[in-house]
Amino acid sequence: MKLKTMGIVSSLALATGMAAPAYAQDDSAASDSGRNIEIVVTAEFRETNVQDTPLAITAVSSEMLEARGQTDISQVARQAPNVTLAAQGQEYGSGLIAYIRGIGQNDPNFALEPGVGVYIDDVYLPTLTGSLLDLMDVDRIEVLRGPQGTLAGRNSIGGAIKMYSQKPRGDNSGSLEATYGSYNRLDLRGMMDIGLADNMAIRVSGVTRNEDGYIKRLDYALTHPGSNVRTRSNGDNPVLGTLGGKQTVAAKIALNWEPSPFVEVNLSADYTRERNESGVATLLYANALGGINNDPNRPWETGVDGTYVPYNCMFVPYGVNSCDTANFSAIGVDPRYVTYSTFEGGYYRDSQSPYPAQFYPHANLDNYGVALTLDIDLADNLAVKSISSWRKYTSDWAYDVDGAPHAVNPLNQTQKNEQISQELRLSGQLADDLIDFTVGGFYFDTDGTYTGRIMISGYAGIDFIHGPDPTPSNNKALFANVTFNVTDDFHLTGGVRNSWDKKDYAYQRRNPDLTPIQGPCNFFLGVPGLAGPTDIGNQPNCLLFGINGTEATFESTRFDWRVAADYRLSEQLMVYAQVATGYRAGGFNARPYFVSQATSHDPETITSYEIGFKSDLFDRRLRLNAAGFYFDYNDIVLLSNYCEDLEPLGQATPCLRPNNVGSAEVKGVELEATVFPVDNLTIDGSFAYLDFQYKEIDPTAGTGVSLDDITPYTPEVAYSFGIQYDVPDVLQGQLSFRFDGAYQSKMYTEAGNVDGRIVPSDVVPGDPGFDDLSQVGGGGPLDELVASNRIDGYFLANGKIEWNSDADDWGIALEVQNIFDKYYITTSSNDVAGVGHVFGSPGKPRTWAVTVKKNF
Repeated sequence: MKLKTMGIVSSLALATGMAAPAYAQDDSAASDSGRNIEIVVTAEFRETNVQDTPLAITAVSSEMLEARGQTDISQVARQAPNVTLAAQGQEYGSGLIAYIRGIGQNDPNFALEPGVGVYIDDVYLPTLTGSLLDLMDVDRIEVLRGPQGTLAGRNSIGGAIKMYSQKPRGDNSGSLEATYGSYNRLDLRGMMDIGLADNMAIRVSGVTRNEDGYIKRLDYALTHPGSNVRTRSNGDNPVLGTLGGKQTVAAKIALNWEPSPFVEVNLSADYTRERNESGVATLLYANALGGINNDPNRPWETGVDGTYVPYNCMFVPYGVNSCDTANFSAIGVDPRYVTYSTFEGGYYRDSQSPYPAQFYPHANLDNYGVALTLDIDLADNLAVKSISSWRKYTSDWAYDVDGAPHAVNPLNQTQKNEQISQELRLSGQLADDLIDFTVGGFYFDTDGTYTGRIMISGYAGIDFIHGPDPTPSNNKALFANVTFNVTDDFHLTGGVRNSWDKKDYAYQRRNPDLTPIQGPCNFFLGVPGLAGPTDIGNQPNCLLFGINGTEATFESTRFDWRVAADYRLSEQLMVYAQVATGYRAGGFNARPYFVSQATSHDPETITSYEIGFKSDLFDRRLRLNAAGFYFDYNDIVLLSNYCEDLEPLGQATPCLRPNNVGSAEVKGVELEATVFPVDNLTIDGSFAYLDFQYKEIDPTAGTGVSLDDITPYTPEVAYSFGIQYDVPDVLQGQLSFRFDGAYQSKMYTEAGNVDGRIVPSDVVPGDPGFDDLSQVGGGGPLDELVASNRIDGYFLANGKIEWNSDADDWGIALEVQNIFDKYYITTSSNDVAGVGHVFGSPGKPRTWAVTVKKNF
């Protein structure tokens, strides 16, 4: 291939074991032993050195990932400033929470759109489900911060994460790696790269990951003898099971074929199979009487004596809201990692909840696809690239986050998605290389369905089948990107993209026995003696009558643009500035209680202003990159808990409707640095500051969000650093010592920030200051409880000792994650108003692992 303007092959000249960002350099840098690292990226559709690209990019090579012991994409965020990536909480199954510069999404429902674009080998993944990717046979990861409206398109309003796989080389190489560690962790990874002919190679890679869960599910009755709670154990063992266990198998096969010097064909197929336990969740707050509509005669949990069991602090195993009396040391468990969830379906044996159910803790995923990439050189200065793909996944998971034997709101949910995409790019140079250009088109079509057994009788009085709700959508786009090389040091870049989006949604609601929901509710018909639409005497699930068969359609057209300028002041310093736009596609309310709430919302939009510099100083012993940015963020979608506009219809509540109701300004600073103070010693680090400030929120929207609140999963300050020292000539190899640390300040997990709300344990809805609550307090020995959706700031540290032979055929490593055994929460949900609880997902305690690797 003569022209590589759009290739995804990276050029690496890496110092052994180096875990630091890439350096821009010319050939003379080859003499800078230990400091000659280069990563070629394709963020602007053509191969450029990351240090010459006028964008805020964190580029991470496979060598960096290995040195840091990172095995899934969420771990990369620790070194990327203003990036938060985390595994979904139990409520959303196998997926990813992704926020960049304060913009993202954590609800994977097809009715909504993510705010961060995720790509594998330039193939777009449209949902957060299935995006928590294992870093199997990865060449590099590019994290692009800021809106990528012209370069990536829809839903990259916060930024984009692009993962690129290793391409077959045909060198008949291979590797086998085995890891054993805490919680019976056993990982196996392997790769074989075979040359089939001089112009054809195949690469096969695979991984299996197995690990026990670290959250213990305990039987409350056996751990609290004499309590009024019924046992769920079949014997004397108080451990019912665990949460967070992993069982994953993934494989990929890739073919590279160059039938002529002008044509390159890359064909790949991959498959991932997860049979995991349900995600981790522990109870942090509980305060409810424990009966449907606060009626103790319709209990969430019936005790041994036939009376209701209150839902209160005795089920919270740890923290300020705990009054748990269990002897955890005698059981041999840590109360910080305990839950009493049973995964039983609520069965209240009355006319409103006549449908039994039993769930089991699982989070399954089957995710697979095929991609074909063609690179064709039409001339020395003209090339075309075609990227074709088909992907499909099925995700199925159970959800029981009440942390107690009470069946408050257990769910079993299934998401299915099938997609096709086609992208064509024409790239080249004009006017004696004065102009570099790319023009192209993109087509994407996806057909997703969501189905759930939504058993929320405990607090909402309804238990129904949601779906299958089909949500077909498509996106078409035309784009162009042009760079004017005014001089060797000064470049102007402009980009445009026009996008057309269409999405449909069809609502299906049935009783769990698949019979039609009857209605209207007798309560709405004026039948006397009924307190509400879920009281005994109504038809089951009549609150949802009329929604079944409702359809909604959304269409929009969007034009995005980008203007950038960069100037290299010297070989050591480049400065740049850019203005860019982006958008998040519109969507629907997936969870209406009335037909009137089955509405659509418009796209969110953003205009970003950014300045920065990239530098290599002191004979490349210091690399320092910086970026400062300001966003004008409009049409922000927030969730309305009270639909004031529907008051005349009497359908203002209950309500969970997303609306375009806000605007904000976002500004921040990002620094990334790498230092080589002496030979064999490397220090790398990053720093991020972000200020998110709402400018306007519609006061009639009923969002519960104030102008002083901060967008979710966005710490104000975060930093990270890594220190690595390499010792050569140790047992005919190199011994490396590495320490990584990362800190983030406090952040909130929901748009409406709750920061230490004091709630009496005997609270009654309607009490002053508690009009939003629907549950009577659960009592107990604590007079007051503290509700919050704040995750306090924390620092995590990891360490690794690694030896690699000089011949690069053997390696062994010992790593420790969370060295200081820090207890921290990764996600949480505050539902004090509806259910009367707060639950969270604790991160792993301290773990160790040993890895042995053989290259051949």
